[in-house]
Formats: sequence, C-alpha cells, structure tokens
Amino acid sequence: MRASVLRPDLSLTVETRPVPQPAAGEVLVRVSAVGVCGSDAHYLRHGRIGDHVVTGPLVLGHEASGVVVGVGDGVDSSRIGQRVSIEPQQPDPTSAESRRGRYNLCPHMRFFATPPVDGALCEFVTIGAAFAHPVPDEVSDEAAALFEPLSVAIAAVAKARVGLGDSVLVSGAGPIGLLCTQVARAAGVDRVVVSEPNSQRRAHARRFGADVVVAPGQRVDPVTAFVDASGAESAVVAGIRALSPGGRAVLVGMGADTMSLPVSLIQNREIELTGVFRYANTWPIALSLVTTGRVELDALVTGRFGLDDTRDALEADRVAGSIKAVIRPTQIRKANHSE
Repeated sequence: MRASVLRPDLSLTVETRPVPQPAAGEVLVRVSAVGVCGSDAHYLRHGRIGDHVVTGPLVLGHEASGVVVGVGDGVDSSRIGQRVSIEPQQPDPTSAESRRGRYNLCPHMRFFATPPVDGALCEFVTIGAAFAHPVPDEVSDEAAALFEPLSVAIAAVAKARVGLGDSVLVSGAGPIGLLCTQVARAAGVDRVVVSEPNSQRRAHARRFGADVVVAPGQRVDPVTAFVDASGAESAVVAGIRALSPGGRAVLVGMGADTMSLPVSLIQNREIELTGVFRYANTWPIALSLVTTGRVELDALVTGRFGLDDTRDALEADRVAGSIKAVIRPTQIRKANHSE
C-alpha cells in the first residue's frame, strides 16, 4: 500500500508499505477520507507536541473513514463491505479508566498519529472492530471522517452541561470552535457567542449558527458556559471573566503548558474549570446529530487533496478562508481544490 510518512528531519514522502493484517478482534479498513487536524500540521512543522516527539517514521492522520475489507479472528465476516467512521483509539480494556467508561484517559492508550503509533494517511489501517463505527449511505465519506473532531466538540459541550435557557461563549472559530458552536446550538442553548480575531472565520461562525460574533476585546454579556477552542491565554482569561457566577469553563484548545488565570475570580464566583482530552462514547451521538441535520459536516470541507499532496493539505490551514482539508488516500492524481 501507499503511505505518507513523516520523518524526524520533517521530510514527508509517499512510500510503499505492506498492507497490515487485522489481529484478533480487529478489522482491516480501506481508507476513504482523512481530515487534517491542527496536530498533524504541528508535527510537520515542529516534530513534536509536548512529550510526543517524532523520533522515527510516522504516518499522520487520525480523522478517518473507510470500508471494511477484512476481519480478524472473532469478528463476524458480515462486516466486510461496511462503510465505517474510525474512532482512532486503542485503549487497554483492562485499565481502571477503561473499566469505568473513561477509556479516553487510559494511560496505555495507543492513538492514531501519536508517536510512535501510525495514523491513517495510507491506503489501509487496522482498528478494533468496536472502534469501526458503521455509517449509513446518507453520510458521506468526508463527513464520516469528521465524526472525530465532532466528537471533541460533543465531549466539550457535555462537560459544559448546557441546555435550554443557557448561553455559551466559544473562543476560536477554527474547525473545533465551529463544531462546538453547532453542538451547543443542537443542545438547545438560547445564545451562542463566538469570539474570533479573523474576520473570515467570524463569517464562518455566523454561517454555522452563532447568534453573536465578536472580535477579542469586545464586550460580551455574561454567559452560563465558556468553551475555549483557541488555546490562547488571553482568550481563556477573557472567557472566564465573561462567566456568570457558578459558570463553567471548558478548555479544549491546546496552547501553552501553563497560564496565568484569575484565581480569585474563579473562587469568588465559584467557577468550574475543567479540560477535555479527546472523547469517549461519542460516536452514536455524532451519528444522530449528523443524520438529523442538527450538525453539518460536509460544508466544513474547503480543500480536497490526494496522498501525493499531503504537504499542501497540512499547510492548508494557512490559506485564507480555509476551514478543513481532507485527503483521499486512494486518489493518486494531483489535487483539484475546487472539486
């Protein structure tokens, strides 16, 4: 099979590798579409994210969909031919975290495209059968791949515990911020406010359901919950200050390892502050949101690329107006960005 491989010197090449074989309990998936995440671009540009360092060849990509083409022992062969959305997690089912249902926190997790675990920018991958979620024909390959970032948004809004009568401030109108906006709207909140410095992204926020869109520094009426999808310290501080007493702040964006926060305000207003690390048990919710039309994924895709164009796809976030790039690993010809 063909695979796009990142090396420690930050070179990126398409190489030929053996097709992986599914182990017991796994399925073999022919990859149809892979969404590009900011983490993929970060590995390309810096070779590391925190303690995760590219020290050997690495296949990037963890937002993926495909078709089951093979099964390992213990998996019903009727799954062959199923279109699936891949949940790119391989937790230890015996860990304490997995056994209590929070498998995303498993200390022995093997996660796609997190060194040294290869991801999905290749033609075939294997994954545990329970983590290859069937999708109906009405869900496109690209949308099925984007169930992964949608799951991050679902986990974030769930942590915010919002619903009817609530208001939410989302900082950052990148893909995750736009998905948090849509999920908050689907949760029934009365008012979704999005803060974003880029004017084009502010326009995207309006397109995807924000009631109010502001630039950083503009006044925001008090809100019930704050979701940060930017990772910027200034945005986090501003969001916490915008919370009503008893409000909830959820940190999703990956930024600096440490921040200076208004601790006395957090104490005096009894603000709840928490983080989100990936997701658990979100794929059924994602499927419901997409098939009922409450969340729109296909419209997020602004660039389509072949495997040979992986570098261009990973740099697409620097292109004005770009939201989400998608790579089709079986598409060999040069990308047509307008298709």
